[in-house]
Amino acid sequence: MAALYEGYTLCGLVPAQNLSNSGIRGIEEERDSDHVVVTDTTRSVMLYKVSDQKPLGSWTVKQGQALTCPTVFNSQTKEYVAVSDNKVIRIWKEEDIVLDKAFKATVSSDVWKVHCVQGGEPVVLFQRGAVRLLDSLLSAPQQPIEEVLAEEEAIRWSTNVVAETQQFVIFTTEQKGDHFLYLQRLNPNTLQRYRLEREEPGLTPLSFSATYRDKHILLLYLYPNGHVYQSVVSVRGLGADEGAQALPLPRSLLLGLPVGEGLLEAASALALDEAHVAVVGVPHPSAGGGKDFLCIWNTNFQTLQAGKEMAGKIYGQLWSYSNKLFIPHGKTLSVIPYECPKSSLASALGKLRQAKTEESKAPLSVPSWNNILHGEKAQPTRTMETRKTRTSRKTQSASNLTTDEVLELIKTAPVEKVQKEVEGLLSRADIQDLQPSMGQLTSTLVSRSLADPAFYTPNTLAQLVHTRCLCHSVCPDLVLLALERKDYFLCQLCLQFFPDIPEAVTCACLKAFVSMPDVEAEKAILEPDSISFMETLISKDQGQAGLQNGVSPTTFEEDCSDTLSGGGTQSRADDKEKAPTPPEQICPVGLHKAVLLNEVLQTAFSDTFLLPHLKDLSSHHVVLFLQYLQFLYQKYSQDAFPQMHGLRSPSLTQIMDWVCLVLDAHFTTLVMTPEAKGLLLNLHSFVKSQVRLVSELGKIEGSLQELNKMKGKKDVGQYSIEVIELF
Repeated sequence: MAALYEGYTLCGLVPAQNLSNSGIRGIEEERDSDHVVVTDTTRSVMLYKVSDQKPLGSWTVKQGQALTCPTVFNSQTKEYVAVSDNKVIRIWKEEDIVLDKAFKATVSSDVWKVHCVQGGEPVVLFQRGAVRLLDSLLSAPQQPIEEVLAEEEAIRWSTNVVAETQQFVIFTTEQKGDHFLYLQRLNPNTLQRYRLEREEPGLTPLSFSATYRDKHILLLYLYPNGHVYQSVVSVRGLGADEGAQALPLPRSLLLGLPVGEGLLEAASALALDEAHVAVVGVPHPSAGGGKDFLCIWNTNFQTLQAGKEMAGKIYGQLWSYSNKLFIPHGKTLSVIPYECPKSSLASALGKLRQAKTEESKAPLSVPSWNNILHGEKAQPTRTMETRKTRTSRKTQSASNLTTDEVLELIKTAPVEKVQKEVEGLLSRADIQDLQPSMGQLTSTLVSRSLADPAFYTPNTLAQLVHTRCLCHSVCPDLVLLALERKDYFLCQLCLQFFPDIPEAVTCACLKAFVSMPDVEAEKAILEPDSISFMETLISKDQGQAGLQNGVSPTTFEEDCSDTLSGGGTQSRADDKEKAPTPPEQICPVGLHKAVLLNEVLQTAFSDTFLLPHLKDLSSHHVVLFLQYLQFLYQKYSQDAFPQMHGLRSPSLTQIMDWVCLVLDAHFTTLVMTPEAKGLLLNLHSFVKSQVRLVSELGKIEGSLQELNKMKGKKDVGQYSIEVIELF
């Protein structure tokens, strides 16, 4: 199923005074997928490295001049091309500082836009529809430019694509309420004109996007009434003259998006692949009015796959490069990474099994289902599944309410009635389009629970999360509600199943888990496999310490003595003789608290956004958390520790990542805390051991690569001895 991940800010915006536009004229990809050029609507061009959110260059035209089309990058010449005041073409390189001193040429007609595909030659599209290759135009800048469009016809949108080694300039126009599509092929020069079908009177498309697939150009366009259409044009056989009559362009309705009351004003739809469309500025089906969302819809199954609320005004602009969406909103330009797996019915319904994920997650028929439905602790057995099926059939026969009726019932009915009707709705076989329904049900339950302290349905919420049709973006208050009600089982499920939990929420969970009393934590009913893992880990005998993952208790002593004594060989030997047997490692937190902390360790995060929130932890909680991470590391470093891949557990890499993050966030505090001195020395030895391990693995990798390069002897007898020397 498609997913939107936690985004980040690329730069700030300076919107127009009336907030009618974002202040951005365009965003174009630069030398690679990690660099983009941002052109504002006034005078400036900025080059950004996306992954670092870092500006690498800035250029500005003089006061009184204005950039009138987005800047593009010519990868063949490593130059930037822009147009100022409609007629002045400017070309410069990255090392040029003053834009006015770079090359410029004035042309004879107003330019609409310059287009340039990766590896291709820039193409200039004029406002009256003529097209020229940039080099051909600059050879004679004042050459006459023909008028292709009719007198009252104006360009509304344009792009270019490469299809079968041919470059096409595609643009749409409007003339007295009619809309046309032009396909201009270069070399040989041919032009084809199509007429788009009319929508309701007075409605004009809000956005266009075009892609090339299977020898056809696919045009996607969104109307203010929420209708998303697709038109398909073959790139073969285009040879019509300019004056040819416009051909009718058939269309098919891909999506009918919910628009609420009235019409859309600032919205955009962008094709991501053959089955997914990103939409911005359209109301979320499960959210109230007044909220702006970025959503991904599956056009094959008409389902909402992912949604993320965007703070501030939406301007109807959206760009996509290398699985990242660029969206201006409020006073911010955000980058939202996304993923669109291959479309299938299973993925559309949230039922697609992910092989990597399933290894670390319990199967669907786990005891937690039994806990949800019956409030019992039991092992997964055939009897349990039979009871669950009987209960589902019983509920199904007792309830026939529609989704809308259940949503209205949630707002006023008592807890018992709500639980019965929601579970009955989920168990019915006719509820197939789960994604929109799950989001609406969960949001309504959470809203009432926040407004009414006496209302809370933990089992129902857990069952909804267990469908795996939800994400944090759809119900952003669910995790915080679970923390407020101290529903740690629901917290655990959300941490397991939500791929887009923000770093602030992750830290809120960490702070709640590490600060709760062990007595309170032991009362929580948690997922059995995660408990089994910690029970096995804590119960293992500590006397059989070996050398695994590059470290052992003996190694810890050697590293510490090396650090304290200056590293002499004799000193290390003496300290080793005097050093007592390492004490038995005791888990510094209770069993259930450890299980919850493990869930935090396995949550995805970005270092940049996690570090500020980690600083909110108190010194006492930081020391306790580090002690637990030290305990995990020492356990993982023993030969006696079984590698239980079937159970949900954090990896060694995740443990080390969190050690480094917490030390970065609280290093000054820890240095000034006396009780943290020994802990810091041990953690230092852990990191040192990992560096040594990686170094040795690097040597092994190099040796294996050399062995792989060696040519084996073809004539090998029945008995042979080979000596291989590794340096």
